[in-house]
Amino acid sequence: MEYDFLRNTITGTAFARFSMDHEALGFWLSEELGDNAEKHVEICQHIEKLQASHLSDWRLVGKALSIELDREQARIFANNIAEGDCDDVEMDESMSFYDGESEAFCGLEDFYDVLINWRKFLDER
Repeated sequence: MEYDFLRNTITGTAFARFSMDHEALGFWLSEELGDNAEKHVEICQHIEKLQASHLSDWRLVGKALSIELDREQARIFANNIAEGDCDDVEMDESMSFYDGESEAFCGLEDFYDVLINWRKFLDER
């Protein structure tokens, strides 16, 4: 998983850009988490509880994207996926549906590292 943290040179707004199949993680960091330090601390604390086996899973529902964490991985997904909006659509088997912008998975440790690096990037202002 490759990523870059960037700033809009005009507005100063930070955003994250992730490699293919992980774009949803970049959208989630940029749009849902942003520079909210309290939410960042809360998520990191839940990850630490998961790693110490004090929790088995945890979920944070956002405006458009949510995260689900368990002891092994993080799932970032569009809320409409959780609601099953795509279940009624039948597609020909030859058609492939690209959902990298709506859903992404990564290891819990990698996700934690991304969060720490995102916070460091934001604090560099």
